[in-house]
Amino acid sequence: MTDSFDALVIGAGQAGPPLAERMSQAGWRVAVIERARVGGTCVNTGCIPTKAMVASAHAAWMVRHAQRWGIRIPGGASVDLAEVLARKDRIAGRSRDSVEKWIGAMPQVELVRGHARFVDPHTVVVGERRLQAERIFLNVGGRPATFGVEGLDQVPFLTNASVMRLDRLPEHLVVVGGSYIGLEFAQMFRRFGAEVTVVQRGAQLVPREDTDVAEALRAMLEAEGITIRLNADCVRAARRIDGDGQPDGVSIDVNCTQGEPSVQGSHLLMATGRRPNTDDLGLDQAGVRMDERGYVQVDDQLRSNVPHIWAMGDCNGRGAFTHTAWNDFEVVAANLFDGANRGIGDRVVTYALYTDPPLARIGLSEREVRASGRPALIGTRPMTRVGRAVEKGEDLGFIKLLVDEASKAIVGASILGVDGDEAVQSLLDVMVAKRPWTEVMNGVRIHPTVSELLPTVLQAAKPLEPAA
Repeated sequence: MTDSFDALVIGAGQAGPPLAERMSQAGWRVAVIERARVGGTCVNTGCIPTKAMVASAHAAWMVRHAQRWGIRIPGGASVDLAEVLARKDRIAGRSRDSVEKWIGAMPQVELVRGHARFVDPHTVVVGERRLQAERIFLNVGGRPATFGVEGLDQVPFLTNASVMRLDRLPEHLVVVGGSYIGLEFAQMFRRFGAEVTVVQRGAQLVPREDTDVAEALRAMLEAEGITIRLNADCVRAARRIDGDGQPDGVSIDVNCTQGEPSVQGSHLLMATGRRPNTDDLGLDQAGVRMDERGYVQVDDQLRSNVPHIWAMGDCNGRGAFTHTAWNDFEVVAANLFDGANRGIGDRVVTYALYTDPPLARIGLSEREVRASGRPALIGTRPMTRVGRAVEKGEDLGFIKLLVDEASKAIVGASILGVDGDEAVQSLLDVMVAKRPWTEVMNGVRIHPTVSELLPTVLQAAKPLEPAA
């Protein structure tokens, strides 16, 4: 027997539940299929739990450095990792429970537990059930990826999910991967008290960022006692054995231009990227095309090559963030129910790296602007000249803004500094409105804030030298 629905939503991550709600409001009968925990990566192993732990690490750092603010704490600070994790779990758990209750309250929406596999373009099997619908929406997310490291299958290693379940603080955490996930955990565990080494195969950290941003991050992390190994390609992992022949951590062999050819540690965190959860859905039975990395190929409106199947969130390769997944929902819902003709092609690149201080990024990097050859202006300001940062005693980093010289349109921004992830939002609004900054940034801004300096930086922008 086959159960028929108006729509199937496979995956209860960030895009799936709000789309199910819009369908419910339209009177559709919907099945939301989830094989694990509702909420997806963000709620369970991503944004919410990691940022809760970042907050704990920030608190530990402030206590240790309290004398900078004229505060003396007898005995210093100690970190209770079990309580840090318990706090993280409480926060993530409340969010997950909220999503589950939300879905449960939607009229004509059924939450189906289990793993979905296509048997034909309109039908999936979940356990003993066959579910069929005219429209199907994939929201299956992604998972950690580990590639090309010999011996990794013989070594206990951590991912971004399992590292948040440790029952004791690592003595020496080796992080393979010097990009966003790796750096957040590296700084976090260093602040908790672990020795930390970051192994990055390339010549700089966060390779998609400008060199000045990467170097500022490197200096910031090294100042906290983190060892950074660049140009060090991790090629082999093995168990480290102590003098009694017992396992005693991990050994990572690296191809490198300088430094020791191996890195020794008690724990290994693999932070080398993510892959979509599309390999076990039976998408071939539905005729859905994927690229060589397993991402569902979609058009500007997020339809696959099979017109009644859409892909949203991490599995479509068009964004790897909670906010892009939510925007995927907005695009699909607007086109389905509001008579709109929206697409993701006009979406402005925007994201943040939650080191402390954070890096906030929108639009093009300086490197990309130079490569485009367009006449542009650049404005910069160190956070040491931002009153809010100085007053808070957190003045690392800088502001960098890029403007099209002819139109005065903001084309890119990097804010590495305290509150930068909030301040950058006003620039994003200007970019989305497609208006010159000179027309929309003349309001009287609150002092003291980071945002108040953005017009000042733009007013002082100078011509950007073209790429050599």
